[in-house]
Amino acid sequence: MNSKRFNVSITHKIKPFRKTIVVDSDKSQSIRAFLIGSISHNISKANNVLESDDVLSTINCLKKLNVKIIKISPKKYEIYGKGLGSLFCKKNTVLNLGNSGTGLRLLCSILATTPDIDLKLTGDSSLKKRNMSKLIKLMNEFGAEFFPKKKYFLPLRMVSSEMPIGINFTAGVSSQIKSAVALAGLNSYGNTVITENEKSRDHTENILSNSSKIIKIKTFFKKKRVITIFGKKYLKPININIPGDPSSAAFFAALTLLNKNSFLKIKNVGLNPTRIGFFEIMKNAGAKIKFKNIKKKNNEPFGDIYIESSKLRPLRISKKLYVKCVDEFPIMFVVAAMTPGTSILEVDSENLKNKESDRIVEMQKILKQIGIKSLVNKDKIKIFGKSQLHFKNEIINIPDLNDHRICMSAFILGLLGFKSKIKNFNTQVNSSSPSFLKITKYIGGKFEIKKS
Repeated sequence: MNSKRFNVSITHKIKPFRKTIVVDSDKSQSIRAFLIGSISHNISKANNVLESDDVLSTINCLKKLNVKIIKISPKKYEIYGKGLGSLFCKKNTVLNLGNSGTGLRLLCSILATTPDIDLKLTGDSSLKKRNMSKLIKLMNEFGAEFFPKKKYFLPLRMVSSEMPIGINFTAGVSSQIKSAVALAGLNSYGNTVITENEKSRDHTENILSNSSKIIKIKTFFKKKRVITIFGKKYLKPININIPGDPSSAAFFAALTLLNKNSFLKIKNVGLNPTRIGFFEIMKNAGAKIKFKNIKKKNNEPFGDIYIESSKLRPLRISKKLYVKCVDEFPIMFVVAAMTPGTSILEVDSENLKNKESDRIVEMQKILKQIGIKSLVNKDKIKIFGKSQLHFKNEIINIPDLNDHRICMSAFILGLLGFKSKIKNFNTQVNSSSPSFLKITKYIGGKFEIKKS
């Protein structure tokens, strides 16, 4: 991991551009590839892996659990799995997941039903602030225990279940919690049944479908899905090619839409229907966005995204779309602010507040600095956008929140003409998008780096 910390300042508006880029690989799929590969049999292969801090934290923890992982070349890895229940470590081993909520929740769920596990879980200052009560209560149902009792924040001691039994679970908006239940069910006796009334991102199911005997998915009327995990089965090795991250692509897409006379082609982006809510919302608001060259591999569609500068209408985001674009809400605050009229965003506020930071509060603070009013009423956010914003000489200051999406959103605002200073930029953004600054520079963005 990159230990050098630096601040970033943006004082110049980006000029019109016409470029083709490739964004960083998908973080969700990268982390899942290593975790599922480690409990599969034989050698699994992961290509075009995101080598970000969150993914590297997951790899380091798996190595502490005696998983052999070999880097063949940049972004290309082999994972030597030994099957379900094969992870092990000495008592009181400390697993530090850094900033990775995904890595923590999914690895914890695998370990919850792995025999003879007694270890400590921790993370960085941001991860320690995130409430893990839902995860803990569900892993308790499988028989795992956490200490101290009734404590829902890291650091925690976890003792795995001696006799894990499959459970029935009704999923909400969190794909991580849904995935956690599925992964815990893999090494449990009997079946684990997950009922999903609104489909959330399904990368875990797509990878597990490589072993058809361990998972069965039925779709019913009104999008209801029932996912059955058959415990104690054989997991075949996986061979996965990871596409570009649609969440990372969204920030450059937003910049293109809001910057006059600009065009951007983003190659090889994951276009999983559960991940493209941002692009659907923008299209509904009048954005010139097209998906081309669509292909499918490992049950995952991917292709190229073409974006042109557009005159947008106010955003209308229903709660049903929320689950398809959770990570993109900070940048949608920016789009709404710079689009004339009142944008209405329906959200799951509890979920959005339990991210790396309270994203609703922090984005409201940023918008206030540029003179944009916003109102929050439970699960509804109103943003009163303006077509003519006054570009002040004052600098927007973004503190060290340990939240990559807030950093990236503030950076885009800076490129659009609002002078910005972002503290500890690299260690925050490196968790998901280590190429962010390099890509920005390529399309013409100017910024200054100063040691923090």
